Amino acid sequence: MRRENTHIVIMAGGIGSRLWPLSTPENPKQFIDVLGLGKSLIRLTAERFLPLAPIENFWVVTGERYAELVAAHLPEIPSDHILLEPEPRNTAPCIAYACRKIALRHPDANIVVTPSDAIVTKKDLFVEIIGKALDETENSSSIVTVGITPTRPETGYGYIHASSDEKEKVIPVSEFREKPDLETAKKYLADGSYVWNAGIFVWNVSTIVSELTAHAPSVMAVIDKIAPSFYTPGEKEALAKYFPTCEKISIDYAVMEKSVHIKTIAAEPGWSDLGGWSSVREHIPQDVDGNAVVGEGVRLFGCSGCVVHVPSGKKTVISDLHDAIVCESPSGLLFCPLIDEQNIKTYSQS
Repeated sequence: MRRENTHIVIMAGGIGSRLWPLSTPENPKQFIDVLGLGKSLIRLTAERFLPLAPIENFWVVTGERYAELVAAHLPEIPSDHILLEPEPRNTAPCIAYACRKIALRHPDANIVVTPSDAIVTKKDLFVEIIGKALDETENSSSIVTVGITPTRPETGYGYIHASSDEKEKVIPVSEFREKPDLETAKKYLADGSYVWNAGIFVWNVSTIVSELTAHAPSVMAVIDKIAPSFYTPGEKEALAKYFPTCEKISIDYAVMEKSVHIKTIAAEPGWSDLGGWSSVREHIPQDVDGNAVVGEGVRLFGCSGCVVHVPSGKKTVISDLHDAIVCESPSGLLFCPLIDEQNIKTYSQS
């Protein structure tokens, strides 16, 4: 299934503030072994795409402060494929920068853009659906989004309304929907033709450059000023001068909600963006009382429904605690009810 013209773009600039204190601006969740698997999330992301593209076709877009972290976690990726944003400007400028640069040397590239901080448990199915999306985009103007078949009425994700409820087939998109309230999410789940927006996009490079030029001309105008410096010693200076002037806008608003070429492929590959401690708990093996633990040395007595993440080897004893988060890291200590996890970002900034 591997193709020499397939390129993988990994977006790795987020700070994962809802997983504080494990994830911090200095060391965000994509560079952390969140689930106790022995590998960081960005490492797992790269490895799941290796059946689709050679490693020399992988690219990472991240902030300047994370350059060394990316190189440490993904040492096989060519150093000039680690693209450093002088400041974050959301996903449309990030994608425009990477794809415009790829286009210069690889005008026939077929591209997958993916976040760096999600997990996928059904890897073979995931590779299969990405392969189908690449088949669709290689010789067409289609943009294919990966839709995740909902397993619950989730209010934390955006939704894609597909033109039918067919699974594992590329089909047209009717519209994008923002994060719904609970009642609306229940209706989406019952309908069967709504899928979660995983933020994974597949297109050929000429299509996305054309669509960005048409629908986000101000962003592309800035990238076009930087483009003459690509692959030269002057690229960093040009980025510093022009990139911060890009409009802050997501690729969803810039292109996906405007283009007439959007399609989706829906599946259930065991995907999660690990956006909060509840989702982390769901993807860690639980004991008979529903406790999920990362860290050798943790001992629980009379506890249930907890998620505990502490440095491995540190003896930690917890008694009679229920439905709570306990996390210790070099950056701090968190102890709060799971029901309050939406407030963690606020807590960490207070």
